[in-house]
Amino acid sequence: MKKLMFLLLASVLLLSACSGGGGNASSDPGKKEITVWAWDPNFNIAALNLAKEKYMAAHPDVKINIVENAQADIVQKLNTGLNSGTTKGLPNIVLIEDYRSQGFLQAYPDAFRDMSSSIKATDFADYKAGPTGYEGKQYGVPFDSGVTGLYVRTDYLEQAGYKVADLQNIDWDQFIEIGKKVKAATGKDMLTQDPNDLGLIRSMIQSAGSWYLKEDGKTPNIAGNEALKKALETYKAMYDANIVKANSDWSQFLAAFNSGAVASVPTGNWITPSVKAEASQSGKWAVIPFPVLKGVANSVHASNIGGASWYVMNVDGQDTAADFLKSTFGSDKDLYQDMLTKIGIIGTLKTSSENEAYDKPDEFFGGQKVYADFAKWTKEVPNVNYGLHTYAIEDIMAVEVQNYLSGSKDVDTMMKDVQAQAEAQLK
Repeated sequence: MKKLMFLLLASVLLLSACSGGGGNASSDPGKKEITVWAWDPNFNIAALNLAKEKYMAAHPDVKINIVENAQADIVQKLNTGLNSGTTKGLPNIVLIEDYRSQGFLQAYPDAFRDMSSSIKATDFADYKAGPTGYEGKQYGVPFDSGVTGLYVRTDYLEQAGYKVADLQNIDWDQFIEIGKKVKAATGKDMLTQDPNDLGLIRSMIQSAGSWYLKEDGKTPNIAGNEALKKALETYKAMYDANIVKANSDWSQFLAAFNSGAVASVPTGNWITPSVKAEASQSGKWAVIPFPVLKGVANSVHASNIGGASWYVMNVDGQDTAADFLKSTFGSDKDLYQDMLTKIGIIGTLKTSSENEAYDKPDEFFGGQKVYADFAKWTKEVPNVNYGLHTYAIEDIMAVEVQNYLSGSKDVDTMMKDVQAQAEAQLK
């Protein structure tokens, strides 16, 4: 009897070990019902519905449940579930912002499916490889491009004696000088900024192939970071030149350019629908290449802000989920044409820009082929490792930048203080 009990106990332990210890193993990888989590009904959810429609037309036996969550809720639910050691209740596919992806991949690599056999990283914009891969494996299916541009009011520029051609391939120092003349001629500020939002600084440093963290994605790279120092000095110079209209939230940001209070908007292409929302300004806008950081050798006229990618979780239905992503966002350039024309999404799949929708002139922007330009700039965005601590470091910097803007600290002291705080907090 004792021998029998021992054998039964050993069998139970063996089964427990094989089960993945916490429910992470997928016992039915080919399950035909899958669930997808994403945020933003007018953008990501809308894209999912287009992909779902196309996929289910060819796979009527598959059921796809699309669940909208706020991005913060997705982050919290993922962390809570994965910290508990189980993937029960988590989706088959989840959208993760590129700035956050390495935190999940490095903390929970076994929770996500290796998609290396389903897609090729080289099929997508090069800069997407950094956030979506880990230790030689391709986990994420790159999605949208946050490629930046400089949106400018052509009528305000003309009042100051400039043409759009005069602003092609400028640096930020030139941008500031132009902004002074525009304000003198029109009374309009050159741009609007929330001083607590460091998105512009973030995109400035990525244009130079630099980030808040070193190549390992973990070590703070603040003190001595040449690109970051120039970006901070440029940012302060904008305020000192009195060409910045302050805002404190998203609605004020939108109102600044929709009301005609500012002459330019340097940000990601996802702002295009918001710019075009003010129909009375049609024909008064153009989009030009992102300025470079003067004196920073590696800075180019292309950068990124935002963007996300799709991930398959190691749960029941993962084979179906992987095939869904492979067949849609991973390869279907016609889907990307639909997403552009119906939603305004610029994808990072390289072949997506071969569609006629990208080559269509936009009368709102004076007949400019803005999407073809954005597609070109997407291919030029430098690849950086966003690493684990982008937002943690920005929380520290947001406070210290105010000290720098107010003049209570010089730039070198401020950067050393951020470095010290980051090293202490991120051990």
